[in-house]
Amino acid sequence: MTHSSPRFPAPSQAKTSQHILRPRKMARIPATVGMLAALAILTLAVTLLSPAFGMGEMSTSFVKTLGKTLCLCLAALAMDIVWGYTGILSLGHMAFFAIGGYMIGQWLMYARTQEIVVQALASGPIPATADEVAQGVATQIFGVVGGSDMPMIWGFAHSLPLQLVLVVAVPGILALIFGWLAFRSRVTGVYLSILTQAMTLALSLYLFQNDSGLRGNNGLSGLQNLPALGDVSQDLVSIWFFWASALALGLVYLGLSWGISGKFGSVLRAIRDDEARVRFLGYPVEVYKLFVFTLTAVICGLAGVLYYPQAGIINPAELAPIASIYLAVWVAIGGRGRLYGAVIGAAFVSLLSSWFTGGRAPSVNLGVYTIDWVDWWQVLLGLSFVAVTLLAPKGIGGLFDRLTGQRPPNRKGAPLGPNEGALQEQEAVE
Repeated sequence: MTHSSPRFPAPSQAKTSQHILRPRKMARIPATVGMLAALAILTLAVTLLSPAFGMGEMSTSFVKTLGKTLCLCLAALAMDIVWGYTGILSLGHMAFFAIGGYMIGQWLMYARTQEIVVQALASGPIPATADEVAQGVATQIFGVVGGSDMPMIWGFAHSLPLQLVLVVAVPGILALIFGWLAFRSRVTGVYLSILTQAMTLALSLYLFQNDSGLRGNNGLSGLQNLPALGDVSQDLVSIWFFWASALALGLVYLGLSWGISGKFGSVLRAIRDDEARVRFLGYPVEVYKLFVFTLTAVICGLAGVLYYPQAGIINPAELAPIASIYLAVWVAIGGRGRLYGAVIGAAFVSLLSSWFTGGRAPSVNLGVYTIDWVDWWQVLLGLSFVAVTLLAPKGIGGLFDRLTGQRPPNRKGAPLGPNEGALQEQEAVE
């Protein structure tokens, strides 16, 4: 009887394989360093050009626009992890973004209104009691919807630490419950996308009601006025929030880049490409998906915390399903399955949208019809999404791959798998 000995690669072959493997594994490091360096340069440039600390060449409103753009990039990172790396097309992640804004908006509006009420009652002959102050705050906030009592969901609005806990807890718990129900039933594909969209629509319709406790269609306003800092100019406040947004984006980018570079990231990509096979190999697929869904919901909530004080207002329209669809479009245009692609796509489309919808883009006169970009921007965005999907599935990030000389290895005719938009050839050797 002949025994076949196990086949091991020759030393020269193994050495060559390791030589090819090492640069691929390290390929993420230059991308991460490059993105963080670009973010640092942008932060320095905006600071020097801002009215608060620099030459004043950049308006306060544009500093806020850039700060909000960085927050949208942070949400796009979360969307890229859940969709580009794990294959879960969620059309509801902007709901978590808005929930984070509502949570911090409660404290901002309550604390600022309390300052105004205390100042107004101080002129009276008798010092106001705590109950009178609380009643005055409730009347000021909810008088617009015909109310005069503080709803139960505002029970922690007086405390910033407690509201910050809710910023993490509310989106996280909502995502955990929804994800557990969906993933344990093994709902996937377009059905899961429809469910996430339905969840978002239900939340939006609920918040439009005046008795929801969040002022209905009026939303929460005046969020740009920070409590105890009423004398600080918006020039200074805007650059503070820009710094905070840049720091949050950099830290989350670094953490996610580290997380997906190891075994955890490999499992996520395997789930995206062939979920059944990963489950057959013994991996708890539902646990991975639930963790990613919850984590990215929390990241979106944190992004909303930084976004809405710069926007100044939040209302239920921010939870509309179209907002989450836009988020998916940004990631697709930037190049899903690439963290830098998500950032590039969100920044590019967000700034371009501000330019087109802000009336700064010149109208195009065709003789019989004049194209006003304020009305046609969404059509242009939709056509761009279709074009990228059909003609350039790797998005804008694919152009950077070519410029930096990143080429997939020769797999000698082996199939790429079902997802051509992701870096599957490169991932195969990592």
